[in-house]
Amino acid sequence: MIIAIDKRGSINLPATLRKELGLKNGDHLDLSVEDGGVIVLQPVAIYPTVRLSEQGLSKLKEARESGSSEMPSWFEKVMEDAKADSNQKIS
Repeated sequence: MIIAIDKRGSINLPATLRKELGLKNGDHLDLSVEDGGVIVLQPVAIYPTVRLSEQGLSKLKEARESGSSEMPSWFEKVMEDAKADSNQKIS
């Protein structure tokens, strides 16, 4: 498969290849160059960092101590995704 580099240095992955690999808008790829100039692109998952203010940390501590509060569903999803990726080999 031959692709061109545009004037900004960008390349376009053909739609058929993106579909075959399950890549979508916003996905990230890790680029490495191997011996002989072979370029390797590998999909990677990027998870946002959650940062809490002092007030947020205080509320989290209070919720943990009470044992009656629930985490927001979006945060539970982030935690599940992190657990799922913890078994992957990191090279």
